[in-house]
Amino acid sequence: MAFIKYEKRDNIPAKYQVADNDNIIQIHSVHPKIMSAHYHLYLDLMRRKSPLSRMQRELLAVFVSYLNSCNY
Repeated sequence: MAFIKYEKRDNIPAKYQVADNDNIIQIHSVHPKIMSAHYHLYLDLMRRKSPLSRMQRELLAVFVSYLNSCNY
């Protein structure tokens, strides 16, 4: 498994900080603008109103990760 060093929260400009300390989000901290964009895309895809429940969307994400042999 690869190790990706990420920035401490204090080193990230306030306008790009996100309310999530999950590793998959934090690995983007080397490019704070991208980290913020990724986080807001995730929120939009997973939490906005949809014909699919949040649980169904999470299950689809897990299944696609499995199909792609992702380890997270």
